[in-house]
Amino acid sequence: MEIITVDTRPIDGQKPGTSGLRKKTRTFMEPHYLENFVQSIFDGIGGLKGKTLVLGGDGRYFNDRAAQVVLRMAAASGAEKVIVGQNAILSTPAASNLIRTRQADGGIILSASHNPGGPGGDFGVKFNTANGGPAPENITAKIHMATQACIRYFIAEAQDIDLSAPGHASLGEMEIEIVDPVADYAAMMEKIFDFDAIRALFKSGFTMRFDAMHAVTGPYAHAILEGALGAADGTVINGTPDPSFGDGHPDPNPIWAKTLMDEMYSEDGPDFGAASDGDGDRNMIVGKKCYVTPSDSVAVLAANATLAPAYKGGLKGVARSMPTSRALDRVALRLGVDCYETPTGWKFFGNLLDAGRATICGEESAGTGSDHVREKDGLWAVLFWLNILAEKKTSVADLMAEHWATYGRNYYTRHDYEDVDAKAAEGLMADLRGRLSTLPGTEAAGLTVEAADEFAYDDPVDKSRAEGQGLRITLSGGARMVFRISGTGTAGATLRVYLERAETDPDKLDLDPQEALAPVIAAAEALADIKARTGRDGPDVTT
Repeated sequence: MEIITVDTRPIDGQKPGTSGLRKKTRTFMEPHYLENFVQSIFDGIGGLKGKTLVLGGDGRYFNDRAAQVVLRMAAASGAEKVIVGQNAILSTPAASNLIRTRQADGGIILSASHNPGGPGGDFGVKFNTANGGPAPENITAKIHMATQACIRYFIAEAQDIDLSAPGHASLGEMEIEIVDPVADYAAMMEKIFDFDAIRALFKSGFTMRFDAMHAVTGPYAHAILEGALGAADGTVINGTPDPSFGDGHPDPNPIWAKTLMDEMYSEDGPDFGAASDGDGDRNMIVGKKCYVTPSDSVAVLAANATLAPAYKGGLKGVARSMPTSRALDRVALRLGVDCYETPTGWKFFGNLLDAGRATICGEESAGTGSDHVREKDGLWAVLFWLNILAEKKTSVADLMAEHWATYGRNYYTRHDYEDVDAKAAEGLMADLRGRLSTLPGTEAAGLTVEAADEFAYDDPVDKSRAEGQGLRITLSGGARMVFRISGTGTAGATLRVYLERAETDPDKLDLDPQEALAPVIAAAEALADIKARTGRDGPDVTT
């Protein structure tokens, strides 16, 4: 094996976002682009000599080629060992678990999560630290600085490593362990949940449909749901990972998982439905004619946590991202535990989980997880729901009705305006930001503004401060709206508007969310002038 030094130059735009660096696949395939960023990761974490890494991805287009580049660069930088998923496949939560159980120094995850794949789609590279979670801002800042000074990278000249079967290989002095991507993760799930109770649920005639969306969770779902738990063959659909995700959009929501939604709302649909995304860290939960919002889902999991073996002792605390509805806050208040409000991005939960301050965390963007790993975990959430349904012997719709009757309902929706002109989106935010201090006491579409600010987060563990995390406006009647520009897209800007309203009247807990939120939607338009500024008559995606 010969190690070569390749001269290069810094490439603009390689600043990691909330979950690593995401760009168009063709951008990552440009000369030096991937190599520059990988070298910057190694330089940003203080070098790789003697370290152990976990490597895997969601199987999207270019995943296999990028994995070989990372292996050759890791060997050239003196890594002692790389643990890589078979065929370079690992779901994001499975990678987090391996980093933690194998006491690795970190991991590289090749994924753009829920973004489309294929040659015309998106690709991403993310570094996770030794706790198994996404790199915090102090690390990503160092990686970004390294990209701005990258004038060389090191890479080994070698043949591709055969990753098609579990086993061992070497690349120079570096050991490569190729692992079954499912085995360790499945063993962890069996320790967390009551598999016997879930098996009994399926034996009773309970039916389910899980849409893997042609993405990474297919093999996991086949092995766990249909294999270990005895769900009927055909429970898992779209279960073979495809580099282009079946030319679809692997984002588990009612828009992109429409086939599943249609089946769940049919007269003879299954009892329970679920979906996961490109890299397996997001989830959608739906019962027969009953869609569960991610905000409600995390609240239900927290309220019923002690029904799962791993959480029988109760919760240390809970946490939600700021745009997530305040349904979880109501549960925390009843349980007598702390509820932390953090910026969007799973890395902000890491300190709370490591410090033992939180057990369950959730984001409105279909991400839910706990202290078992340091990532959100789609299949974990699905198994948690199954465990609860097995214990309570009820339907999803009845469980939700019981929850709302106990805690009240936070009607909630998210309006996404995708690929908006970046300057127009920034202009909308800047104008609204400039008026925040004058809004309290004013009216918008018949609702009174009670408070308005730009969210900043003071981490209670490491005392760091994150500013500019979204605009919050609280209205009369238990209503709230949040405005953010998403950091997960790769083209234009995605303006996200989050709208919610609390309802405790027992006779008003089963309204259509868009109907229940109509006054709040009107107030958001009145305050931000969304249509005129974006040129859109309405959102591209409503969830």
